Amino acid sequence: MRKLILFCLFFIGLSAAIFGFLNFQGLAAQGKFETILLDFREDIPQELVQQDLQAIAKQYDVTPRLDNQFSAKDNVYIIRGDRQRLKALRKSQFAKNTEFIEPNYIYKIPQQENVPLSSGISLFGDHASGPNDPYYSQQWNLHNIGIEGAWSQNKGNGVTVAVIDTGVTQVRDLAETKFVKGYDFVNDKEAADDDNGHGTHVAGTVAQATNNNYGVAGVAYEANLMPLKVLSDYGGGTVADIAEAIKFAADNGADVINMSLGGGGESKLMKEAVEYAYKKGVVIIAAAGNENENSAAYPARYTHVIGVSSFGADGEKAPYSNYGAGVDISAPGGSEAGKILQETIDPETGKSVLVGLQGTSMASPHVAGVAALVKASGIQEPDAVLQVLEKSARVVADDGLNYYGAGKINAEEAVKLASQGQISFQDFFRWLRENGYLNPRFWFDGGAYALLPKVLMVVGSYLLAWFLRVYFPFAWSWSLSSGLIFGSSGLFFLKGFYIFDLPQWPFRVLGSSIPELGNAIQGTDAFNPVFASVLIPLALVALLLGNQQWKGFAIGISLGMAVCLAVSAFVDPAVWGLGNGIWAQMFLITNAILCLGLARLAVKDEAQTA
Repeated sequence: MRKLILFCLFFIGLSAAIFGFLNFQGLAAQGKFETILLDFREDIPQELVQQDLQAIAKQYDVTPRLDNQFSAKDNVYIIRGDRQRLKALRKSQFAKNTEFIEPNYIYKIPQQENVPLSSGISLFGDHASGPNDPYYSQQWNLHNIGIEGAWSQNKGNGVTVAVIDTGVTQVRDLAETKFVKGYDFVNDKEAADDDNGHGTHVAGTVAQATNNNYGVAGVAYEANLMPLKVLSDYGGGTVADIAEAIKFAADNGADVINMSLGGGGESKLMKEAVEYAYKKGVVIIAAAGNENENSAAYPARYTHVIGVSSFGADGEKAPYSNYGAGVDISAPGGSEAGKILQETIDPETGKSVLVGLQGTSMASPHVAGVAALVKASGIQEPDAVLQVLEKSARVVADDGLNYYGAGKINAEEAVKLASQGQISFQDFFRWLRENGYLNPRFWFDGGAYALLPKVLMVVGSYLLAWFLRVYFPFAWSWSLSSGLIFGSSGLFFLKGFYIFDLPQWPFRVLGSSIPELGNAIQGTDAFNPVFASVLIPLALVALLLGNQQWKGFAIGISLGMAVCLAVSAFVDPAVWGLGNGIWAQMFLITNAILCLGLARLAVKDEAQTA
């Protein structure tokens, strides 16, 4: 048995080395920056701050400056620098007089596609039903979230939504929208005009003038807009500007903040700004990002920020949308099947144009608009607003990778819940019907077929255990049965289970086998090679073989995983870093054989000691 354990360890080490080499380039990229933030403590005299700044300027040949006029009260200065200079500053004598020294990360507009409509199409006209905006019929996104039902309750009157973006230009379809004073943090002036087009498009989704016989509609079209420009004409901006914009919004009466921007790198400065706004009762919403990665970008990942993923006109997760950690809810963001229409500006000419875009940037303002409707209904605290959004969302039953968070935003049910305080049995029954639970085909056509490999894994593990007992008699126990189940399939019938208004993640964990737990942690359909190897059974056998009560569990895990990996090698041989071809199959089959050999030696050892 010692030889097998040594071989297993050698195989694991070799696999880890190969795996690490193959995935070196796939490591999470750090955020990009060109300047460094110096946040000096507020309890030290200004004379000392100025002395340090002069010394830094001389030592590093830089010119420290305030990022904007609002930075002075927070003692936040920026200098040019790279990672080497950042490291040196953190070790320098100046660090003791600062709260922190960190990169001034650059966050950007998530990538999206720009599809202007033909200039020959008139923006004027009538619509057969609903508001008379001529292109309302093409706004599948508003129909999807049940906006007309929400409008029957309120339209966001009295609520202010801050749009932290590239600025907002008051195009024709925003002429009747109510605006409050904003600020341009890029150029340090009050007028926050848009020179990119992104911010105007986002603002239109929140509160485009509606029922004005022109253009398109907005979600909360009676709400006030606060334009805050933090992104330049190319669509990039620094966390220093964004953090100040968040605090500006909180100090100037914003009820909701929308940030359709993001990037890599966590910022203490922005985290503090988010906390500041949250404590003032502001609901903060941000786009998850468009890299199709397992985790939302910052700032969506910060605590107290509602991260929004995107789905397309077909109802499926948008191909570009980030998912997993940091995603709280999903909203229409557009896809090739249908984009999000709003009037904005052409950055080349500055003229207005009706444009279809897709991205989580387009999904986030839907949630911001619905949050404004919820606030207008009387729900004020950010946590309470989030609870309403989550409870009223259309839940996606099988969402193991957290594509949709709590579900798909439902404006009508959100406003109803905010107004009435509860969802009726009829609402719950409709939710069951809309999600397919009352359709027998849901359970047989897709569900039964998908469960066949799981059934095979469970039956196979029990047959394998019975076969070993013939040659090496050992006691059958509840711990052995538990190991067989959790090694092979887990309580798979719970994986897509959902109890209304309760979290789904405990069912996903209980419904996963040991190899599949790595999928949940990694956030991918492919096996995590650490969990899908002999490593975990080996560790359990080494720890539990001497324990009379639990050694059966270790043996059961080994046998269960042997069958699970063997079946997966032929049904779905996908391993992170190895693809889904012959290399993945070889990895799974080799580890299945090692798990079987480990179980055999453990059983033989038990029989000999007995």
